[in-house]
Amino acid sequence: MSFLLNAWYVAAFADELNGATPLARTLLERPIVLYRDAKGQACALDDRCAHRFAPLSSGRVVDGVLESPSHGLRFDGSGRCVHNPHGDGRVPAQAQVRTYPVLERFGAIWFWPGDPQCADRARLAGFDFVDPATHFTHHGYLKTRAHYQLSADNLLDLSHFQFLHPDTLGSEAIARSDVQAGSLGETVWVRRSVFKETLQPFVANGFGVPAGSCVDRWMDVKWTPPGLLTIVVGVTAEGTPRESGRIAPSAHWLTPETARTTHYFFAFGLPTAMGDAGRELVRYAVEGLMRPFEREDLPMLEAQQARIGDTDFWDARPALLPIDRGAIRARRIMEGLITAEREGRAPGNAGEGHDRRTIGIRSAFEVS
Repeated sequence: MSFLLNAWYVAAFADELNGATPLARTLLERPIVLYRDAKGQACALDDRCAHRFAPLSSGRVVDGVLESPSHGLRFDGSGRCVHNPHGDGRVPAQAQVRTYPVLERFGAIWFWPGDPQCADRARLAGFDFVDPATHFTHHGYLKTRAHYQLSADNLLDLSHFQFLHPDTLGSEAIARSDVQAGSLGETVWVRRSVFKETLQPFVANGFGVPAGSCVDRWMDVKWTPPGLLTIVVGVTAEGTPRESGRIAPSAHWLTPETARTTHYFFAFGLPTAMGDAGRELVRYAVEGLMRPFEREDLPMLEAQQARIGDTDFWDARPALLPIDRGAIRARRIMEGLITAEREGRAPGNAGEGHDRRTIGIRSAFEVS
């Protein structure tokens, strides 16, 4: 599978761009350099000087423009060379570096790798709960040596909590939970309700639940292309409605580095009206989740990728279960969008006409 180009991807967290040191990052197999101009605006350029192709990320930011490390040519946020220190200072017409549309929203720097004329701010999914202007936020980052769609599969099916995270996030009640999945347009959702559950201490402490108490927990996941997920976890006293409980929303943003590696950005947010308690809870969530994410999820995803190798997902003939409905629908949507983009047509009803190698997924696990 290739990449969807006309879409917003997270390139970095906003606080990664500061000072005179540019940031190098490979995104969708493209070496990109990120920095802030004299007005503090984030900029994204190809990480290759137009002169002798030196990596601009090895240079420095001078007066809000990017200076090449090899011969000192300087490029502004539009990719235009604005300073040539050699000879009469004339700037060749071809001294231009490709740039990318950029947005700074929700504490992150987003870039658009496709046609700049199609870069519409309205196409960025909403993550208001991690807007630092109104919420306490805390974030984490991991690089996964696996295809980004494998990471999306993992997040869309939280039944793995019981088996992969038995000491932190899971319990034996999860396999008995009620799971619903569906889609609306290009949005996929999976809702899991767990009843009469005794939470692990990490989760119980975060929700203020006394040790050993029996509760109901729900885990709602929403996915939008190209790999943007919201997960809302809520806990209530056993048998009480959702509205009476506490919730913990989190953002999970998957950006391909290459066909087999992924940048995984995640963030938690709670309203500033909660005061110091909200600030502490988001910190507790991110710092506590780094251990299971890094020591359990990443090794498993990387092991799965190693077993698949370069084989196409469908050619590997996966055995599908009802718990896979959301993940399979997301894959189908992505495949439809990428095919439509490659063929230069409007995406239409993403996922239609998918190859029948999906092992009868249409009839067995169709979601409306």
